[in-house]
Amino acid sequence: QVQLVESGGGLVQAGGSLRLSCAASGRTPSAYAMGWFRQAPGKEREFVAAIMSGGSTYYGDSVKGRFTISRDNAKNTVYLQMNSLKPEDTAVYSCAAGRIYFSDYATTPRAYNYWGQGTQVTVSS
Repeated sequence: QVQLVESGGGLVQAGGSLRLSCAASGRTPSAYAMGWFRQAPGKEREFVAAIMSGGSTYYGDSVKGRFTISRDNAKNTVYLQMNSLKPEDTAVYSCAAGRIYFSDYATTPRAYNYWGQGTQVTVSS
C-alpha cells in the first residue's frame, strides 16, 4: 500500500508559477513510477507528467517546456513545477503511483495503482 497526499495548489494569474508536491508513504514508494494527471470540469482525465523509478521523465504535449516533474526519494516526495501557467491549465491535479516497467504505460491512468485526493489549480486570465 502507498498513500499519496498532494499539496501546493491554489489560484495564480496567467503567466505565473506553482509547485505541486506529492508526499508518498507506505511500502517502498521509491520503487514506483509516479505520475501527475489533471481533470477539468466536463473533460476527461489528462496525462500531465510521469517519472519512472529510474528517473526517466515524460510529459503531455500541452505542458512540454513549461512543466517539470522531479522526485526526491529521500523525502518520498514528487514535485511538479509549473511555469508559464495558462487558464487552460485550470484543473484538479492528482498524483498517482504504480509499478510500471515500460514507459509506454506511464501515460495511462489504468497503469497506476494508487491515487491521491487531488489539489485544485486555478489560473486566472
